[in-house]
Amino acid sequence: MNRTDRLYALVEELRARAPRRVSARELAARFEVSTRTIERDIGALQQAGVPIYADVGRGGGYTLDPERTLPPLNFTPAEAVAVAITLARADGSPYARAARTALHKIVSAMPANDGASARELADRVRFLTPDGAGGAPPSVPSVLEEAVSARRVVRLGYVNGAGETSERDVEPVAFTCASLRWYLIGWCRLRGEARIFRIDRIRRAALLEETAPERRYEDVMIKDVPLDYVTHRLEFV
Repeated sequence: MNRTDRLYALVEELRARAPRRVSARELAARFEVSTRTIERDIGALQQAGVPIYADVGRGGGYTLDPERTLPPLNFTPAEAVAVAITLARADGSPYARAARTALHKIVSAMPANDGASARELADRVRFLTPDGAGGAPPSVPSVLEEAVSARRVVRLGYVNGAGETSERDVEPVAFTCASLRWYLIGWCRLRGEARIFRIDRIRRAALLEETAPERRYEDVMIKDVPLDYVTHRLEFV
């Protein structure tokens, strides 16, 4: 059994036994590998967002929260690749990390043969990106994601289109995307009005302890939106 299949099988084994705990030794015997290999596999799954909990000591082991995992999915390989293409467009967005873990969960929940076929099909898809393209530091999008979800004031180090650097405290309101570029819409305390910030121009982002006043997207008037653009909500259909 290769590692990809074993990771999928580990999740299914833990789901089948939940809420009982299973020791690393039992899992190692079940999959005919060392306990060290099981520990590495469990660590990789946890980092990917799979809700596996571990207890140490006598009677301890691993268990999985079945309410926070996906049952086996009947995605076709083409459907899985279509989802992967859509999620790949989240690179550079505040939800890029969540997109990667979501894709891992989807593929892990597919039957092993379908998952392997999806990976083979995905290998025939290529994206072209500018060589050496810059962007915001990796920590910036995750800080902005938390700022919006927790409605916390965020302090930005920002470089505008003219190359001028400024530091400003911003009350986050919403994210928007245009032409594959992501922006943060917020109330800029430095300027005393709503502003839109290109995420790849944010060099630093730090959460402040202060809770931002509640503002809706409809409450802020953004002057920088081109007249030939129409705003659409993100909808779950």
